Amino acid sequence: MNAEALRVLAVDDEPPALDELAFLLGRDERVGEVQTCGSATEALRLLQGEAYDVVLLDIAMPGLSGLDLAQVLRQFRQPPAVVFVTAHAHHAVEAFDLRAVDYLLKPVHEERLREAIGRVRDEGVVGDPDEQVPVELGGVTRFVRRSDVRYASAQGDYVRLHTPTGNPLVRMPLSALEQRWSDAGFVRIHRSILVSLAHVEEVRLSGARPVVVVGGTELPVSRRHVPDVRGVLRRTRDGEV
Repeated sequence: MNAEALRVLAVDDEPPALDELAFLLGRDERVGEVQTCGSATEALRLLQGEAYDVVLLDIAMPGLSGLDLAQVLRQFRQPPAVVFVTAHAHHAVEAFDLRAVDYLLKPVHEERLREAIGRVRDEGVVGDPDEQVPVELGGVTRFVRRSDVRYASAQGDYVRLHTPTGNPLVRMPLSALEQRWSDAGFVRIHRSILVSLAHVEEVRLSGARPVVVVGGTELPVSRRHVPDVRGVLRRTRDGEV
């Protein structure tokens, strides 16, 4: 077996779904050992004695739910990556809060499962996650990578994420996203705009109309945020952030 192959634990209380998941995982050359169990309680016992790279979790299970188990795993010194596999789309935001790598809807398609494994294996999600934001696109829950977000703009109860491939909406306040991503190089430049410093191409803070340029788009910097933006840029230049 490839020494770098992933060790996977799949958890589901429905045997047919669990068998199908194990079968599909076995067809992925990036996956080594696959272990299965039928409850979150049993999974927790296994996880306390064994190290896994990724746990695929159903959500609705008797007793301890998949969300409950994921919350416990966050306390582990070296937690495995978590991918939720569920029939319910409405838990996607909770999955985001729990730092899930991906969120798959049943019935699971092989291509979609391979995409999730790719995020764990090829993008270095384990140990240093490029956080994923769950969005609804055409009735399907997908995840947008934080590193792809150039800036975010508030639209009522939603935030629009501006990326090179599209601008999906996610239901959450901009303030929550700001708090969550401030350590990842995102800064508020306006009451309704949060930008990624990694994508800023130009900054013009002097004059009557302060702006930053992101992806060729001029974004206004409000007067009250100019000192904050200057401070962040100075710390970035000096290597403090």
